Amino acid sequence: MDQASFQSFLRTLVIIILVYYLIKFAFRLLAPYLLNKAVSKVNENFQKQQQAYQQNSQNSTTNQGFEENIKQNKIPKEKKKVGEYIDFEEVE
Repeated sequence: MDQASFQSFLRTLVIIILVYYLIKFAFRLLAPYLLNKAVSKVNENFQKQQQAYQQNSQNSTTNQGFEENIKQNKIPKEKKKVGEYIDFEEVE
């Protein structure tokens, strides 16, 4: 191994280590901001789901009598008979 290849290897190794620590430092700075952003997004989605649920529950109380009439008028379908179960035993 000659002097030039060793220096290029050492330079590459130092660059990789510097990039690693720069990324680690940047992540420590940005992590609280990113986590705060993610938590607020989850909170917004939760509030939207709660509002949709409340609206659906209000609508369902007004339509409850109508839905019960529909359920009572439906006749349950008879299940299709496929056949009986046969258990085969092993013969030695």
